[in-house]
Amino acid sequence: MFGIPGKSPVTLTPAAVRQIERLMASGEIKGLRIGVKKGGCAGMEYTMEHASEIGEHDAVVEEGDARVMIAPMAQMFLFGTEIDYRASLLESGFVFNNPNVDEACGCGESISFKDA
Repeated sequence: MFGIPGKSPVTLTPAAVRQIERLMASGEIKGLRIGVKKGGCAGMEYTMEHASEIGEHDAVVEEGDARVMIAPMAQMFLFGTEIDYRASLLESGFVFNNPNVDEACGCGESISFKDA
């Protein structure tokens, strides 16, 4: 895990906690696994999927009944990120407020990270 002992790798806003709790309410999933992968015009994309089990090397963040697992490869890219959930008349979804992002493409779907 890439992090600081005693400090959560990501934080969840109250709106994100409520949405994750809704998704987990059926009991069929153990939480949401987030990660990053190569793709998009800026080079990297966030991934998010229902997780039926907690991976051995996942970083786990729990708040209330909400649980987020961070895939091992993504941990260094997501450290310090605030995860929010926003809903409007035209769209709804999770928003990543990530201090490690250098730039994002115009469509908002892909990002590039600051050099280490």
